[in-house]
Parts: sequence; structure tokens; C-alpha cells
Amino acid sequence: MSEENRLRWQCRRGMRELDELLLRYLERRYPAADAQEKADFRAVLDLADPELNAYLLQRQRPASEGIARVVKRILS
Repeated sequence: MSEENRLRWQCRRGMRELDELLLRYLERRYPAADAQEKADFRAVLDLADPELNAYLLQRQRPASEGIARVVKRILS
């Protein structure tokens, strides 16, 4: 499985809104991201669903600055 396919699969979280946000970032921003941002996005995808949901709904702020930057880009 290619990296893109693996990431696309990881973007599917079972909540339509969450899936759309993650897939839009993957398609539009990930290809042009630098290596650090790509690593941070992969870390975002490794988060548990409740934690990721809280970040994307802006109920909590990530402790990691890298994850916080990616969350901000996902939401913009």
C-alpha cells in the first residue's frame, strides 16, 4: 500500500465532517508541506478519535506545537 493510500485510509474516521477536513488537507496541503509538517500530520492521524475531535472542534488545544500548527492548517 502506498503512503498516500495509507494516509487516505487513516483520514477515514467515521465522522463525515472529520473525514472531509482530513481528506481536504491531505489532498490540498499535504503534497506541498515540508517534511516536518508531514510528520506532524501523520502524528495527528495517530491521535485517538476523541482527542482529535476535541482539537478540530477547538474544545482543546494540543500540547504539541507541531500538532497545533497542523490542526490550524486543517481548519483554515
